[in-house]
Amino acid sequence: MGDDAASSAEGEGKHGAQPSPLAGEDDSPPKPTKLRQAFIVAAGFMTMFMTCAIIFTYGVYQAIYEEMAKEPNTPFTGTSSSVISLIGTLSIAIMSMGGPCIMTWAKLYGPQRVIMSGGVVFGLGCILASLSQYVWEFALTQGLLVGLGTCMAYVPTMSVAPTWFDKRRGLAMGIVISGSACGGMIWPPVLRAITSHLGFRNALRISGCLVILFVPLSGYTLIWEPNFKAKVRGQMVGLSKTTGWMKVPLVNWEVAKTKKFVAQALGATMADNFITISNAANFVSRIVIGYAADKLGRLNVLFLTTIISSVSVFAFWLPATFAGDTVSYNAADVLFILFAILYGCFGSAYISLFPTSLIELFGVQQFTSVNGALYLIRGIGALLGTPLTGLLLPGQSALSAPSNYRRATITTGILLFAASMATLWVRIEGSAGKTWTWKL
Repeated sequence: MGDDAASSAEGEGKHGAQPSPLAGEDDSPPKPTKLRQAFIVAAGFMTMFMTCAIIFTYGVYQAIYEEMAKEPNTPFTGTSSSVISLIGTLSIAIMSMGGPCIMTWAKLYGPQRVIMSGGVVFGLGCILASLSQYVWEFALTQGLLVGLGTCMAYVPTMSVAPTWFDKRRGLAMGIVISGSACGGMIWPPVLRAITSHLGFRNALRISGCLVILFVPLSGYTLIWEPNFKAKVRGQMVGLSKTTGWMKVPLVNWEVAKTKKFVAQALGATMADNFITISNAANFVSRIVIGYAADKLGRLNVLFLTTIISSVSVFAFWLPATFAGDTVSYNAADVLFILFAILYGCFGSAYISLFPTSLIELFGVQQFTSVNGALYLIRGIGALLGTPLTGLLLPGQSALSAPSNYRRATITTGILLFAASMATLWVRIEGSAGKTWTWKL
């Protein structure tokens, strides 16, 4: 037995058999095991928790800045609320508008480096904002830099995570995006506590340092799925790493001219107009909806959640604006709470279902370019949504009179309904030319 083994080994040696590679020599990405998928979901969750959740809590800082505007010798003395709100609006807009550029960087240099760098840029933006003395400095740091850092972390994360899943893609993305929902519940009271005891500048420094620590750690895990990485390499052939970062890949015009792309773009633009009006979100529902999307069809659930959101606006929020007229204040409070619950459960479902539907509609080959282009369109919607909404709120009593929100409510409901019709159009186009199936 031992002689046979020795002879076999000797024979292999004569034929030039190579020894197995040592640990660390094989630098190819790990295969999509369940453990690797769990790490991807956890890293994506943490990235969303530390970036998107923080910029969506800008309202904490806005309240402080508006109080400072009434006091002498502060960076915001005499500054209007609309100008202060533009700092947060700028960061949210940049978060999406930088999508095409960031996707190029992620494909050229790898999502790890981009996400890790994004955490550093975000953190530095917060720290530099803590040192700012003028409004324009806050706009450049807490607005531009924080928005860019978020984009560098957010867009690659939302592009990497779906590539590791198939049957449970909706559930996985629901968990990932719920990081911003979970952070949206935790960060506001934490930041308020820090600002009340240590001041807003120290709050910026602390949050910035935490982002610099945790986002790069999470980003190190977020790599392309092996098969998808091979396709990305094929797309990047001939593109120099020295100058390629300056080239923004435009979506394939053959794809852009399709009805599916136009419908998805309309839905993305309209969705951001209403997402800027409310930041209500529900942590559990995003995961449940992601799971339901895998079972019932992602486009089906995307349409259903959007149309339910539209109905909730007209059924609950709009009647609440008649408080003191035809509706009692107590009834109006109940109606608005019901709206907040329904909208929190269904209104933001498109964020997790958006990237999962793109792979199914346009295929893996076109996923990254289409994803980047549609993030740009969403960013434009975010940039325009807040100031346009401000025009619908008359006078300085908007924060106290429910009736002042009536025009904004109607506009939101209409845009939501239009977005739901766009997603229905996507659903119809997605099944065009294929054997009919209810699950899509």
